[in-house]
Amino acid sequence: MNEEQEGPPNRELYALLHLSPEASDEEIRKAYRQWAQVYHPDKYQAPHMKDIATENFQRICEAYEILSDENKRQIYDIYGMEGLTSGLELGPKLSKAEEIKEQLEKLRQRKEQEKIFAHFRPSGTILANMSLPDFLRGDGIMRGMAMTSEVQSQISKLNTLAIAGNLEVKGNSGGGAATIVFRHQISSVSSIELVATAGLHSVIGVQTSRHTSLNSTATMGIAMSLRDGSLNLSNSWTRQLSETATGVIQLALGPESSISVGWQRKEKKNSAAGEVKFGTGSFGASANYTHHFSSKSHGRIAGRVGSTALEIEVGGGRKLSKFSTVRMMYLIGIQGIYWRFELHRGGQKLIVPILLTRYLSPAFATGALVIPSSMYFLLKKFIFKPYYLKREKQKALQNMEKTSAQVKEARAAAEKAQKLLQNVANRKKERQIERDGLVITRAVYGNGKALKKRDESAEANCEWDSQFIDVTVPLNFLVSDSGQLKLHEGVKKSGIMGFCDPCPGEPTQLYVEYTYGGGRYEVIGHQVVVDDYGELLIPQEGHRI
Repeated sequence: MNEEQEGPPNRELYALLHLSPEASDEEIRKAYRQWAQVYHPDKYQAPHMKDIATENFQRICEAYEILSDENKRQIYDIYGMEGLTSGLELGPKLSKAEEIKEQLEKLRQRKEQEKIFAHFRPSGTILANMSLPDFLRGDGIMRGMAMTSEVQSQISKLNTLAIAGNLEVKGNSGGGAATIVFRHQISSVSSIELVATAGLHSVIGVQTSRHTSLNSTATMGIAMSLRDGSLNLSNSWTRQLSETATGVIQLALGPESSISVGWQRKEKKNSAAGEVKFGTGSFGASANYTHHFSSKSHGRIAGRVGSTALEIEVGGGRKLSKFSTVRMMYLIGIQGIYWRFELHRGGQKLIVPILLTRYLSPAFATGALVIPSSMYFLLKKFIFKPYYLKREKQKALQNMEKTSAQVKEARAAAEKAQKLLQNVANRKKERQIERDGLVITRAVYGNGKALKKRDESAEANCEWDSQFIDVTVPLNFLVSDSGQLKLHEGVKKSGIMGFCDPCPGEPTQLYVEYTYGGGRYEVIGHQVVVDDYGELLIPQEGHRI
């Protein structure tokens, strides 16, 4: 599975047999026997029931065939059904998960190679420096402008070509340069780059990189200036310190020698980085921290101190779409007070720093921070949020129309599966009622957003049926004789027998109401909501209403 998919892999086959992804071979065989007894076609006389049983029995057999085979199960665990249908030939040589993963990766790369060859990967930045004091004096608002652009293309399996250029204008002077980089992959662990730059700083050089171990990479390079013939040597060592942290040491020898030590850490909710650099004529240190409040918004704080800089910046950004992000930062330092606006779209960036004042006035500094922050929250509440809610609703409606045929077919299959579970589920329910045990009184599975808003308006209640499927029957069927129900963590619930995904592309949740008697004359109501991949274990005292 590719990483871009939100959440863990589907694990539908585990859901189908009601198994944990860590299930043993014996547990898989036991689950298959139990489900085969329910869905075996010979148990039914009516033709339409026999057809339903045959269809679901085939699903059970396919799941068992894959999960009971060690190699097939390893492939499924790594890449799902895509891996099993990718053309990989199984054999005794592919006995380890790492070997299977390597073969699958080669197959995937081979399939995508032609697409990669046919497309260029462009990136670029436009930087527009503006000055409010200059504008008020009548000298114009633009202080300078810079543009960089790069186009990278995979010209063969082992070779990459990148062409870049940059232009800079400041006052009455300016300059530019063009760069070409040719990269050759020598082996799976090493590569070499040839670099040539023409323009204001004409340079030719070569650089090589090598993975010295699983967690370490070393890079060495040499470049010669065509203007004065000076040589610059560079070395860097990168080390993976942990699953989320990386450290870097860089050494540069030449007219401006320096050494720097840096690190960065990236986790799901936050990221941080820092660097300390000492040079022959300067020194500096910088650090930044970014916190993601949600999948769409983040806040950032950064600071720099050194022989030429002393500043701090705070701000945040928001994701407008899958490819676009906007960010606004507030900077205060020895060079003045700035606002900086950024727009990121794919590989393109537009950065607009605006100098507000060169004087560090406490009142001005406070106003420059508070006023735009207040405006942002007001605009967010009264303009942006209503607009996004309306747009999300439109997208949801379009998605429903697009997937209506698929959902209708999946609902029909789920309802058929529930028919075969009905009798056993009713018998289990009656036994639990007799012993004051666990009884599922109501269970629905579907759109998590609609679940939260179901009581907010009549319109939401009208849309309830199309966004959810009733799964009371399959959950009563899954209640054990001891009066417990467990749905395994990491397994998408739409794969459970009698379930389906009624809203593809939307976050889903399971809502359950159940009773559990603590004594002969006391029946206690409970309710719980669980995320699509979350574990559900009931009954629990914390679910009591």
